[in-house]
Amino acid sequence: MLQTLRDLTPKQRGTVLASYLGWTLDAFDFFILVFVMEDIAKEFGANITDVTFAIFLTLAARPLGALLFGLAADRFGRRPVLMVNILAYSLLGFASGFAPSLAALLVIRALFGVAMGGEWGVGASLTMESIPPRTRGAVSGLLQTGYPSGYLIASIVYFALYGVIGWRGMFMVGALPALLVVYIRAKVDESPAFLARTSVRHEPSLMRTLRDNAGRFLYVVVLMTAFNFFSHGTQDLYPTFLRQQHHFDPHTVGLIAIVYNIGAILGGITFGTLSERIGRRRGIVIAALGALLIIPLWAYGTSPVTLATGAFLMQFAVQGAWGIVPVHLNELSPHEIRGTFPGFAYQTGNLLASANATIQASVAHANGGNYAFALALVAAIVAVVLAALTALGIEARGVKFPGGPDNPMDA
Repeated sequence: MLQTLRDLTPKQRGTVLASYLGWTLDAFDFFILVFVMEDIAKEFGANITDVTFAIFLTLAARPLGALLFGLAADRFGRRPVLMVNILAYSLLGFASGFAPSLAALLVIRALFGVAMGGEWGVGASLTMESIPPRTRGAVSGLLQTGYPSGYLIASIVYFALYGVIGWRGMFMVGALPALLVVYIRAKVDESPAFLARTSVRHEPSLMRTLRDNAGRFLYVVVLMTAFNFFSHGTQDLYPTFLRQQHHFDPHTVGLIAIVYNIGAILGGITFGTLSERIGRRRGIVIAALGALLIIPLWAYGTSPVTLATGAFLMQFAVQGAWGIVPVHLNELSPHEIRGTFPGFAYQTGNLLASANATIQASVAHANGGNYAFALALVAAIVAVVLAALTALGIEARGVKFPGGPDNPMDA
């Protein structure tokens, strides 16, 4: 990874950093909610299943954001749209802390979902179009670790500040990502592939391009549905599982979350880098099947140490598979709509998996509050499905992006 970063020009490194931080801070704003669902339920006189509807709305709204911001990025450029996108999700995250009722919070989180849905696709296309092909795997792993990095920051804030600022203060911290816009404006250039395409005055048609690539698009949507069940099914209710079923205090929950997010970051970088040697599909299959072996320790451990160990290994595998996603989707994307295709396919899969938290909470409640069973059931099924879909699919490792750099000296 360090060698890959050294191979990039300063401008390329700045682009990678900006996209990584954009996804990190977006995820931070999202994951604040998973730590405070119990508090929100108590304040508004609801149950946890009601509050999980906020997660559903956020995930369900993300395809709309991916489409709107993706189309804007294909028309006006990745860089300016990324700045607008970051400002939008920062302000909506901040506003969540002022919600006067559960209904108002649900509306705000749905709008937040629109903003969140745009960031990944725009940031990933900007990065992948700005770096040499041989560096994509490692950079993909780094870029995708922004997601667990955001979860890690939320864990640290919850561990260190929750007792002082409460659940509303947790959301108000979400205004800080807006400062990233200043860095992007000063340090990040527009995608060279986007500039090359606009220089020939070619206007992409989303519908025509999707129609011409309908089979590929449908495959990627189904693949990303499995991927999103894989991640959200092992992450979103885990803090609730630790608090409700094991009755751990907030500090213990925060510490365990810190541990498993470190595992997620290491997994993403490891498998992203490895995919450059063994291929995208093989890397995903290995990570997905590896998660199956960890389920007993992760879901049925009895002490903080065993659960933290299981959670570390589980997220190493889950985010290991995810570390390959940015490069895999961008390489499979039609060149004309790379600002839209990866993010829209990803977030459409998110929509199809958006009821995961509500489903898992309902299964747990139907089994006497047994969150371990609900978590293990989803993780086992999805790991097998994801491995099968990936093995039967396609990849385009190393494909050249028209106008993109072939080596570090091109940028």
